[in-house]
Amino acid sequence: MKKTISLLLTLALAVSAFAACGGGASSSSSVPTVSVPSDAVIMQQDSPDRVSFNVAALNGPTAMGLIKLMNDTKTDATINQYNVTTYGAADEFTAQLVKGEIDVALIPCNLASVLYNKTKGAIQIAAVNTLGVLQMISADTSVKTIADLKGRTIYATGKGTTPEYVLNYLLTQNGIDPEKDVTIEYATEAAAVVTSLQQSVDATAVAMLPQPYATTALMQNEGYATVLDLTKEWNAVSDGTDLVTGVVVAQKSFIEANPEAFKTFLEEYKGSVDYVLANTADAAQMIADFGIVAKAAVAEKALPQCNITFLTGKEMKSNVAAYLQVLFDQNPEAVGGTLPADDFYYGA
Repeated sequence: MKKTISLLLTLALAVSAFAACGGGASSSSSVPTVSVPSDAVIMQQDSPDRVSFNVAALNGPTAMGLIKLMNDTKTDATINQYNVTTYGAADEFTAQLVKGEIDVALIPCNLASVLYNKTKGAIQIAAVNTLGVLQMISADTSVKTIADLKGRTIYATGKGTTPEYVLNYLLTQNGIDPEKDVTIEYATEAAAVVTSLQQSVDATAVAMLPQPYATTALMQNEGYATVLDLTKEWNAVSDGTDLVTGVVVAQKSFIEANPEAFKTFLEEYKGSVDYVLANTADAAQMIADFGIVAKAAVAEKALPQCNITFLTGKEMKSNVAAYLQVLFDQNPEAVGGTLPADDFYYGA
């Protein structure tokens, strides 16, 4: 189905207005012919067939690709009806998702696996919406490869979570022992990581930050530069699979109850992603307007580094499965104790 156009009412009003202007014109007066575009779809906005989705999304890159759909929802210009709520942290809505009160959620990939296990298969993954968002910045631009990190201090967030597992994997794959060959100091917030880098007496230190925090740090500190893109470093050692960050999950029961509407949702979501990638400046303003990132200028600079994407089917499955395997090998609890079965992957 193509995008809904509220056309019928518009045409009716136009014709009525023309007739009213005629005053006492006879009934034989001519009325202009109005052409309806062949690709227009006329549908009442309150159609009983219109399915309502309760959607939860994390602020930051995970929600950026959804922004055009969110904006269209404000003007009721979507085929389905979407009630989108954004959150600062996943734990703010995880309980609602487990209870089935949320139909669709945009969350970290490993959390999708955890919830699949917790709900005994009630959650399915439908798409990958964000690839790697981790970057390393430093005042020392002599860092060219992961191997160059040996002997350095690395400031980072994400102790006990996926950033730590990704970092450890990349270090190990490049012959560096995370326990012996580098000094890793973790902080709870990105701002604290930047402060540690600024205050460090070691000019060779680096900071590992996710987007858009990496972009913000660079905009505020002219002496720093991006020295490593961990997505590229992952691709170099991962046998052709991508570093996955964010995914789209849904209640299996909701998908089964609304199969066509769910397919339409994925189509509308992909259209939103395509728009964001092709219209960075406009998308950045929407992102700021919805509070996903504080400033449009930051969003515009960060967007090209956020690896917004839309992978479904077998491509989604191969990348997610490889990523979850890396996490599982380091800490099974990072994926919920066991790797998901095939029924985790919608449409694959």
